Amino acid sequence: MAKATTVIVIPARYQSSRFPGKPLAMLTGAGGRAKSLIQRSWEAARAVQGAGQVWVATDDRRIADAVAAFGGQSVMTSPDCRNGTERCAEAVTKLGLDVDVVVNLQGDAPLTPAHVVARLVAALADDAEAAMATPAVRCTASVLAHLRRDEAEGRVGGTTVVANRKGYALYFSKRLIPHVPDAQIARAHEAIHLHLGVYAYRPEALVRYAQTPPSVLEELEGLEQLRFLEGEKPIRVVPFDPEPWDCIELNNPSDIPAIEAVLRSREMD
Repeated sequence: MAKATTVIVIPARYQSSRFPGKPLAMLTGAGGRAKSLIQRSWEAARAVQGAGQVWVATDDRRIADAVAAFGGQSVMTSPDCRNGTERCAEAVTKLGLDVDVVVNLQGDAPLTPAHVVARLVAALADDAEAAMATPAVRCTASVLAHLRRDEAEGRVGGTTVVANRKGYALYFSKRLIPHVPDAQIARAHEAIHLHLGVYAYRPEALVRYAQTPPSVLEELEGLEQLRFLEGEKPIRVVPFDPEPWDCIELNNPSDIPAIEAVLRSREMD
C-alpha cells in the first residue's frame, strides 16, 4: 500500500464565547519563553512524522499576522464557518489540495503527541468503512479530577467519548460519559476516555460534511463530530493509554497554568 499523503490544517478563530482571542493566548514553556497557543499548536503539527504541509485556517487577520511572524503559513476562510471541520473543508478546497488524508489538529490542543496523529492516519488508511478517525485516551485519576472540577464549577472542560466493541464511536459529550455513581468514582478513570481535539478525514467525507446541514445533537452539545454520527458516518475511535503527562486542552483561561506545568515537566521551551 502506498503511503498516504497528508495535510494538517489547524482551524483557528478569534471569537470564542468561553475565551475570546484564545489562539493568541501566551503560554510560557520550560525555558521561560512565552509563545502563543497557535504557535505551540503549529509546532505540535510540524513534529508529526510523515505529515506534509501544515496550514492555519483562520478568519481573523490578527491570527494570520501572528502565524506569519513565526514563519508559518495560513489561509483566510469565511467567518461563517460554524466549526473547525467546516473551516478545514473550506481551506482544502480553497488551496486546491489533492491529498489522501486531511488532519484537523484543533488549535486548542498543543499537547497532542505527534505519534497520536500518525496512528490516526494509519488507522484511517486501514479502515475502508470509516469516514474519519479520532483519538480517545483512557483517563488518569488526575485528568478525571480536572474534568469533574470543571463540571462542578459550571465550566465546559474536555470531551469524553464511548465506543462500541468494534471501535466505532457511539457518542461524544462535553459531560462525563459513561455516568459513574459516586460509590465507584475511585476507579471511574479506567472506564472514561478523553477525546483529544484531532481528526483524520477522508477528503470526500470532509466535502460531504460541509454540504450537510448541522445536526440537532451537534448544535446542542457544540460538538462538530456529532454531524458525522447523526449522518450514520462511522467514526473510528483509536484508543491510547495515558501519556506520562495530562493531555489538557485549552478550553478556559483557568487551563493555562495546568498546560504550562506540563510544558515545564516535558522540558518544552
